[in-house]
Amino acid sequence: MEARSITALPKAHLHVHFTGSMRHSTLVQLADKHRVHLPDALVEEWPPRLRATDERGWFRFQRLYDIARSVLRDEDDVRRLLREAAEDEAAEGSGWLEIQVDPSGYAGRFGGVTAFTDLVMDATREAAAATGVGIGVIVAANRTRHPLDARTLARLAAQYAGRGVVGFGLSNDERRGRAYDFDRAFAIAKRAGLLSVPHGGELLGPASVRACLDGLGADRIGHGVRVVEDPALMDTVAARGVTLEVCPSSNVGLGVYGAAGDVPLRRLFEAGVPIALGADDPLLFGSRLAVQYELARRDHGFTDDELAELARSSIRGSAAPAETQKRLLDGVDAWLGTRPGTARTAADEME
Repeated sequence: MEARSITALPKAHLHVHFTGSMRHSTLVQLADKHRVHLPDALVEEWPPRLRATDERGWFRFQRLYDIARSVLRDEDDVRRLLREAAEDEAAEGSGWLEIQVDPSGYAGRFGGVTAFTDLVMDATREAAAATGVGIGVIVAANRTRHPLDARTLARLAAQYAGRGVVGFGLSNDERRGRAYDFDRAFAIAKRAGLLSVPHGGELLGPASVRACLDGLGADRIGHGVRVVEDPALMDTVAARGVTLEVCPSSNVGLGVYGAAGDVPLRRLFEAGVPIALGADDPLLFGSRLAVQYELARRDHGFTDDELAELARSSIRGSAAPAETQKRLLDGVDAWLGTRPGTARTAADEME
């Protein structure tokens, strides 16, 4: 029987980073526009071969990300990135996008963190209006910087609560900077009604997940896959309904797991853990959201009913307005009600 089209399945995308959402073609064009030299790993050898399970590998990954970020030099670049990100989401069946950004990483070129955040908010409104994809912004602190910097960003995020910012995150190498050290920043964000969405349980094990839960009051956790190494904690995550943003291509690309079939997606799903599949950084890993669903189907044997449940979890775990969630959830039911056809799927894009 023909499989239903993944791109026709309504879903939400909750784990993608700002620069990392950029199209590769756009990276090359903006580098040419601003005369930025790109290394071979971002041009002829793209997507780059990555591994971040050691310090040297993470440094290379971060260096490539920083180079890519450096091509964003003016307002038009930012507006283009967000418009194209929304267009790509619409093409893959995503009706809601939450994009994560650390404004301090862009402030130097855009007049400060507030000016840059204003630009991002305006550009997301434009992109949403043009594509029909709802967009929420997650302001993320860098765990390799001082916790005081995170508090500054949390206060910034709180100022935009209800005006486009929907959550507060914590990213970068989780082996540097304990989650507990950022508890006061997350308390500021939670008081403002923002979701707590730190990264954890990717490069470190279950203790990293527990710190996100107990120290940061996590509503969702970026990655979190290594919670399977502690079955009792995995049951706790499931019982609390904490959504894990699982990014199979990223996990493989960074060397956390050797192959897509090794990512413990099936174990998490069968334990009742809510899962929202994510692409993390398509610019560096070479695949977007729909491919993650195809990997679940191909490498983990997910049926269409199970894929639909993954889509539902992404929608329910989002900060999308109630009416948007209802529309997307109704669309998931309608997708299951259609007969499998021959429409193009993300598998056609996989090598």
